[in-house]
Amino acid sequence: MKLRGYFLILIMLLLGVFAFTFYESLQQEVSWKAIVVEALIIIVLIYLAFFYRKAVRPLQNISNGMDLLREQDFSSRLRKVGQYEADRVVDIFNKMMEQLKDERLKLREQNEFLDLLIHASPMGVVVMDYDNRIASLNPSAAKIMGILSEKAVKGRALAEIREQVLLDLSEIPMHETRTIGLYDGTIYKCSLDSFIDRGFPRPFYLIESLTDELRRAEKKAYEKVIRMISHEVNNTTAGITSTLDTVEKELEGISDTDDMRQVMQVCIERCFTMSRFITNFADVVKIPKAELSPVNLNDMIRAMIRFMEVLCINRNIRLSFHAHDERLPVQIDAALFEQVVLNIIKNSVESIGADGEIVITTSAHPSVLEIADNGKGISKQVEKKLFNPFFSTKPAGQGIGLLFIREVLSQHDCHYSLRTYPDGWTRFVIQFNKQ
Repeated sequence: MKLRGYFLILIMLLLGVFAFTFYESLQQEVSWKAIVVEALIIIVLIYLAFFYRKAVRPLQNISNGMDLLREQDFSSRLRKVGQYEADRVVDIFNKMMEQLKDERLKLREQNEFLDLLIHASPMGVVVMDYDNRIASLNPSAAKIMGILSEKAVKGRALAEIREQVLLDLSEIPMHETRTIGLYDGTIYKCSLDSFIDRGFPRPFYLIESLTDELRRAEKKAYEKVIRMISHEVNNTTAGITSTLDTVEKELEGISDTDDMRQVMQVCIERCFTMSRFITNFADVVKIPKAELSPVNLNDMIRAMIRFMEVLCINRNIRLSFHAHDERLPVQIDAALFEQVVLNIIKNSVESIGADGEIVITTSAHPSVLEIADNGKGISKQVEKKLFNPFFSTKPAGQGIGLLFIREVLSQHDCHYSLRTYPDGWTRFVIQFNKQ
């Protein structure tokens, strides 16, 4: 029972005593003792009314303040009651409520700011709950991992969705960083750490793209090496071929020198082959900047198919094109992009060898070009190395075809991927971002 209830009970008892005394005085002769008792009771009642106003009411006011704290209503304030000690408590309480309101607003603003910052961050952030299940992730993380809907993965462990996402984070140990490459040549630095929330650690993953950084460093390094090698090889082979050619001409009129002249001719051809080999590497460095212009993708592919059909027919490879019904205008450098498509089709032909099929498909919204073949396929180990500079699985390959494709598609701001799917088909998918 509240203090106010006890106070009311006391008043009711006093009123009962007063009523009983007054009734007795009416039945008998009025005595001075009865008058004194009744007067004292009246004085006590008046004092209790004053005491209620000065003591009980302030306590009741403070009790209402406790209710406001319990309900976390920091916008309400207590009124002064005219009692010095109680008003001091009211002032302190009101100041405390003002501070709590300000702190709560600051905390809410900070949380909203952090939410907006994480949401807009190009770095992927995946926050786990106390049971190591996905609690939330920002749009960058969803895009990098290939997650279409946050609801589909929320509340699930990373190991459960390993086969559904592009980036597997489940094998990263706590407080460590791993570099993970994908089949489209992109590279990500993935870190697992934790923060304390309500006294317990909560893990979170950070995913940072290293692709552009590494590619700039790679390009700067191999450009320098290629220029140096090209300069030295071309100068050397030029001198050798010139000397050999001069010696061969001098030997034309001398008998029994045919074998020696043939050997010199082989050496000259070998020097030219070496020069062409180095020139191929130098051409990758000298890729011109893409000059974008509107091109109908379907028309360009139809024209190229006529050119590639001869190579496919000789190997009994069926080449088909499934064009989207709509006209597909894309912003590309036609000359560079044609070379990209030719290289992709050439790789598909070499992968098949003979007796196979190549299917080219275009689609809209967004514009996508897909070149699929049923060749021998690409292993998981090779997928992550495909777009590395000068990497090749061919015995005599130089590893510049896919490097050329990578550089040109990067200039076009295209998203691309190359891998073998569970159905056995290897697909090179190019998505155009600029239309």
